[in-house]
Order: sequence, then structure tokens, then C-alpha cells
Amino acid sequence: MDNRILQLAKNLVSHSCRVEKGERVLIEIFGDAPKNLAKALVKEVTNVGGLPFVTLKDQSITRELIKNSTKEQIELMAKYELERMKDMDCYIGIRGSENTAELSDVADDKMRLYSDCFSMPVHLKERVNNTKWVVLRYPNNSMAQLANTSLESFEDFYFDVCCLDYSKMEKAMDSLSQLLEKSDKVRITGPGTDISFSIKDIPNVKCFGRRNIPDGEVYTAPIRNSVNGVISYNTPSVYEGFTFENIVFEFKDGKIIKATSNNTEKLNEILNSDEGARYIGEFAFGVNPYILKPMKDTLFDEKISGSIHFTPGQAYKLADNGNKSNIHWDLVLIQRPEFGGGEIWIDDILVRKDGIFVLEELKVLNPENLK
Repeated sequence: MDNRILQLAKNLVSHSCRVEKGERVLIEIFGDAPKNLAKALVKEVTNVGGLPFVTLKDQSITRELIKNSTKEQIELMAKYELERMKDMDCYIGIRGSENTAELSDVADDKMRLYSDCFSMPVHLKERVNNTKWVVLRYPNNSMAQLANTSLESFEDFYFDVCCLDYSKMEKAMDSLSQLLEKSDKVRITGPGTDISFSIKDIPNVKCFGRRNIPDGEVYTAPIRNSVNGVISYNTPSVYEGFTFENIVFEFKDGKIIKATSNNTEKLNEILNSDEGARYIGEFAFGVNPYILKPMKDTLFDEKISGSIHFTPGQAYKLADNGNKSNIHWDLVLIQRPEFGGGEIWIDDILVRKDGIFVLEELKVLNPENLK
């Protein structure tokens, strides 16, 4: 077995989930992720005294289920999986589908039904809030194509990203976390972007491999009604199988009052799914030094060095601004020069310019200091 897989399994069990003796760990493998990783995880969980449980899921079969499902059926699926999730202390989810667009032709009403009746109760409410969890993608040809590289090169990149020293990153994040904790006004500018909001008294969270692999973000949330201005995202985003590009939001008193993209109608259908979908539930800095360009995979793109994500929908419990929604859609704006540049001001002080932290105490988060 590739030693990098063994190292990844050890990191997931001991660093990300901190599995302790007697804890129950659900390992879910989606798509074509290799069984070797599942086996390594079972062994590693057992080695630390945990109790592993494994489920293998196939996205093409899930597609057929959703296409042909009824509300009663999905609610029953959720009922059984929710009970199992409640019994778990930890969750490791590994996704490796060869086709990221597998769900693209499922009717919107069916996808909404699945999201509302299954994903929301099982994952967003129970798993996210009540387990020690981590989710990740596994490298395959599909991901390599999205990154426009060979599989071998992508695997090298992947293991660099996923096995970096996250404990070093954790310490470096202290300075940004402390700044956000005492701050009020945020202003973000760049091509097509001039947006302002308040983060006063909203907690912030450092993400250093405890929830996502790869990782590398510090997030908080704006006061729900404080967002005003315009943001123009420059990173494609796949949502329910469709690739959205050139998304632009205009805000007034926290609410998205205008939204356009390469499919404005479909975009607004998503934003109209419930009241909270037109308000922001998360604001985050991306700082992973190895992730430099988008590959239409949120788990990677939201960690891009020199980026932010500004997320319509559900707020996280640990940085709660009160916004509730059945969606949580991480949309990314990269501010490095090759993507158009941009600035972030906090309480009228410039803290990051063109993706590089310029405030002295924050320079520890620049790429050369995190590798």
C-alpha cells in the first residue's frame, strides 16, 4: 500500500477526528475512492481503540434513487440514516466520483426534496453539529482533468496539500483569529467588487484539518443585515451538477437583491429556495499555500491561497449570525494579481492586498511561511 495513503489515514483518524478509545466512527466512501484507503482507515481506527463502521455508496445509484424517489421514501431513508448518525462519535466522508456532473440532469424539484428531507437532517443538522467529522475528495482522473493535469501530477499535488503540517498552520492562524475577534467593519474591493459589512461580536473559527482535508481557512460570518454593495466572484462553482460562472450579487441590508450568472434563472431558483438563501452565512479567508487555482471542487477551491469565500445560506453553529437555510453554498473570490487583485480592509486598516497579508502580525499566514 502507498505509504502516503497510510499517512493520510493516520492524519484523518488522529489529527482530524481525534478518535479516542471506544468511540464509534462512521466511514463513508462515495464513488470510486480506492478501497485501500477504507481498509487503512479501519485499521487505524482499530489501532487507537475506536469502533469502525463502513458504508460504500455509488453516485450513479444515488442518482437513480433521487430521480425516482417520493418524499415518503426520502424521509424514510433519512430516518434510518439519522438514527445511525446519532449513534456515531466521529465521521469520515471520502468522495471520489469519476463524474462530477452525475446529478446534473436530475430535476430541480427532486434535488431540492433530497436536500431538504435527507441532507439537511442527516448531515447539516446532526453530523455537522454533533460529531467530530472530516470530509475529503480522493484524487482520480476526473479531478486531474478539472485541474488540467495528469493523474500522477495531481496525486503528488494532492498528498502535498493533504499531508502538510496542519499543526503549524493552526498556530499561524492565531493572529488572524485574534484580529477578527476584536474587529467590526470589513470592506472588500476588487474588479466588480465593493462590499462592506460588520462582523462585530460574531465568533470566528480556525480550520486546520479538523473538518476538511485539504484545509486552510479562518471563517466567521457577517451580521445578517449588515451586508451592502456588490461582489463579483471569479471562480466557477458546481452546484447540483451545474457549473455556475461569473456570479454577481448585489446586497442591500444583508439581502441579495440582484443575482446574475451564466444561468441567472437557475441561480435565482436556488436563492429563492428559502428566505435564508438570500442572506450570507459565512465569510472566510483561504490560506492553503499549495492550492493556487480553481478546479471546480469546493473543498479545494475555498482554501485557495489569497482567496475569500462569501457564502449564501446556513450559518455554522460555531460562528452563528442567526441565518437559517437549507443551502450553504461556498462561492469563492480569488484576489491574487493574476485573478485581478483586490484588497481587504478591517476597521479602515489594509490587512491583505492582492492576496498577500500586509499587516505585520498576519504575515505568518503568507504562503512562504506555511509550507
